[in-house]
Amino acid sequence: MKRAILVVLDSLGVGEMPDAALFGDSGVNTLGHIVEEVPNIQIKNLLSFGLGNIDDVDPIVGYTEDVIANYGKARELSNGKDTITGHWELAGIITHKPFLTFHEGFPEEFIKKFEEEIGIEVLGNYAASGTEIIKVLGPEHIATGKPIVYTSADSVFQIAAHEEVIPLERLYEICQIARRLLVGEWQVGRVIARPFVGKDGDFTRTPNRRDFAVSPPSDTLLDNVKNAGQTVWAVGKIEDIFNKCGVTDAVHTDSNLDGINKTIELIKQDFDGLVFTNLVDFDAKFGHRRDAAGYAKAIEEFDSRLPDIMEAMSEDDLLILCADHGNDPSYKGFDHTREFVPVMAYGKKMKQGVNLGTLSSFADVGATIADHLEVPYSCAGKSFLERIRL
Repeated sequence: MKRAILVVLDSLGVGEMPDAALFGDSGVNTLGHIVEEVPNIQIKNLLSFGLGNIDDVDPIVGYTEDVIANYGKARELSNGKDTITGHWELAGIITHKPFLTFHEGFPEEFIKKFEEEIGIEVLGNYAASGTEIIKVLGPEHIATGKPIVYTSADSVFQIAAHEEVIPLERLYEICQIARRLLVGEWQVGRVIARPFVGKDGDFTRTPNRRDFAVSPPSDTLLDNVKNAGQTVWAVGKIEDIFNKCGVTDAVHTDSNLDGINKTIELIKQDFDGLVFTNLVDFDAKFGHRRDAAGYAKAIEEFDSRLPDIMEAMSEDDLLILCADHGNDPSYKGFDHTREFVPVMAYGKKMKQGVNLGTLSSFADVGATIADHLEVPYSCAGKSFLERIRL
């Protein structure tokens, strides 16, 4: 039995990419700025994985002599800094042409067509923070029943609705209508359902978010593993990000803790293949909301559970921790940031303390996993398995 466990610490970037200025992200550093704001952060297990030893990571994070994993950082070759491009690249697809963005709102022609299809007018249609827009438009939404639509710097069309005003199934149906319409000159990477509850002045988004993504343009690591007859477990929003392509089994999660627990439960099962987990709270609850203290606490919570993940692993398992982009909570605005991402690889039959340097692409992660699982690999990336295997 040979498995790989890939855990995406969503948005935990480790410093600006050389082209960050082209994305409006000069000087960003998600991890470094979190640690500057919360210098007493307790992350001894991640430090033992080499997080503080990664080249050019802010020295304040903390260099460690006794490292039990192998560590480095990866550059993003894709033209973007969003969830889709980051995860697809981890799985072997380089996105050269960026997805469309609509920073000034979606065209009137589309909005009218969308309203005709769903049978009601919409509110909003501008770029905004998800928590802020429901504060502003939530009361009108409750009074009128009109869904709230908005976007961000990412290629997304987001639809917010109070669960008592628009039931979840109807919200998902509305999102599927938007997904069907958002093609061609209107195509975006994801349509996202953003349900919330509460009363005016105290609205709270719920865990019932759903992503409706475009399908990858070609096979990914997930397809390669599935086609080899192995299992691909998608944990969290992974199934949505890949539009179910290459996924054999999936479980959705309502928090980082839930995602960690479900990942551990799966590792304890008997199967060959891949567990691919996204822990979205780092990004959704703290990065976008520019909450460095909350982000630090979430990192600490993950750090405290890392030994449980390691204990559940079998002798032949490979664990890789990484991210999909940055989201510097100290930076202006509320959107993702263009950063290198950490890559930490651990296994009971792997070397310890190998500095992988700067990997040529996020896709090196996918290539390494395919190499470890001994499955044919048809995607981008260069495996670093030989560098860390005993």
